Amino acid sequence: METLASGGNAVDAAVATLFALTVVEPMMVGVAGGGIMHVRTADGTHRVLDCMSTGPGRARPDDFTLVDVENPLSFEVEGRRNQVGGSAIATPGNLTGWCALHDTYGQLPFADLVAPAIRLARNGFTATHYLAGAIRESEADIAADPVISSILRPGGRSISPGDRLVQPDYAETLSLIAREGANSLHGGPLGDALVERAAKDNGSLSAQDLRTYRSVEREAIFSPYRDCIIAGPPPPASSGVHIPQMLNILETDDLADLGFGSPEALHLIVEAMRLGFADRRRYSGDPDHVDVPVERLISKPYAAELRATINDRATPLAASTVARESSDTTHVTVADRDGTIVTATHTINGLFGARIMVPETGIIPNNYMLNFDPRPGRALSIAPGKRVPTSMAPMIVLKDGAPFAALGLPGGLRIFPSAFQAIINLIDHGMSPQEAVEAPRVWTEGGEVEIEQVYGEEAAAGLRARGHSVRVVPHIGGGMNMIGFGQDGLMTGAACWRADGVVAALGGGLARPGVRFWPGDAPDADEESGADAT
Repeated sequence: METLASGGNAVDAAVATLFALTVVEPMMVGVAGGGIMHVRTADGTHRVLDCMSTGPGRARPDDFTLVDVENPLSFEVEGRRNQVGGSAIATPGNLTGWCALHDTYGQLPFADLVAPAIRLARNGFTATHYLAGAIRESEADIAADPVISSILRPGGRSISPGDRLVQPDYAETLSLIAREGANSLHGGPLGDALVERAAKDNGSLSAQDLRTYRSVEREAIFSPYRDCIIAGPPPPASSGVHIPQMLNILETDDLADLGFGSPEALHLIVEAMRLGFADRRRYSGDPDHVDVPVERLISKPYAAELRATINDRATPLAASTVARESSDTTHVTVADRDGTIVTATHTINGLFGARIMVPETGIIPNNYMLNFDPRPGRALSIAPGKRVPTSMAPMIVLKDGAPFAALGLPGGLRIFPSAFQAIINLIDHGMSPQEAVEAPRVWTEGGEVEIEQVYGEEAAAGLRARGHSVRVVPHIGGGMNMIGFGQDGLMTGAACWRADGVVAALGGGLARPGVRFWPGDAPDADEESGADAT
């Protein structure tokens, strides 16, 4: 809000917010992480900026030693080297992406966008239950690294809700970033410090990796569903392909008539997810390494073929994915009065990433190497420069050629199926943005079905009666946020209860041109236009 009030646009506000989130959600996002941003500019152009982390140049398929070679689903390696410490760090992309986005579309000086984050790091902020709980969940690993422990566990005690968290080293790092931009990390002293820390644990990240990293601008995918157009990111993201695919499978069904949460509707949604995940396992990957048949996957005829395989019974299929994806992510959706929209999802992968801190910088690096298959010869095996598929779903829904909704959420493999259900809630069930993000969810990747407990036993029993193996869980995915766009120009924000989330709106604005304050007698009415006088 500070950024918008200062004359910034949605891009400025999104970048400023992401920097601030690196301070207040350090367990989820950082300058040494990765993510995807989906931008719609005021002229209706869509841009997707992929700044996902990549395999370092020295990374090799046999870098890690698998613990359980007999288990095809296991990613556990000796010493947890792909999960904790400098050996888990992949080449980060967030900072380059944020700087590139600002360079192309921003209006305010870059330093202005980093200033709120510097203030939060230097002066501190009050820790939430969400942050404090994440620290407690990770405290064994955090305690093992004296640098990160000194910040998150001062005096040997993990921060509690209501405590003030101050990050002086990170404030100085952000000040350097404000002056030098991405070069401070990608070719500068911050990068040197990150590489040195990775090397302490025999990590493969090099200064050359940081200098040569480039975010990739990709074309958004557009697919019709009923009277709307669904726009999302292409591979390596799953959302732009498999959300339209799952919607297309159900387009011939009257979901509104079946009713939200009915056993019949839930069965269809679960079966559509199963089919979407089956194709995700079969086809998805880094488009530089894998040819993904996007046009076929989002085509209506192919969806009709898939729909014909669904009957009134569950299709028995054990989950066989070897994909590994962290649920620890953050998302922001921003729109301004001129029509620019940004929906962006970012992460350092696991909770607190590699669970170390780069000395004297306050930077918590990613542990993205955990997402690669530690076995050589696989589609997801480690390779230099390689990206792995992501469930991130920064989505924009269009209606009559204009924005209808923009949304996204954290939650790993549960992200794009949750966004899929929110879009159904909006279009088929006519829910408001707040209802759409709050509504209960289901999830499966082909085996067991998760269902949120708020659905109640009747819904779970209905799925079991159709042959599904069902597990009732407290919640699925993370805190979704959304902006809805009315035909009259009114924007409505929504944020759900599954994570820390806030709706903030700024109304009003500057005086119209020609309006002046008259300290004495007011001028005659005809000296100002009626509109200005009003």
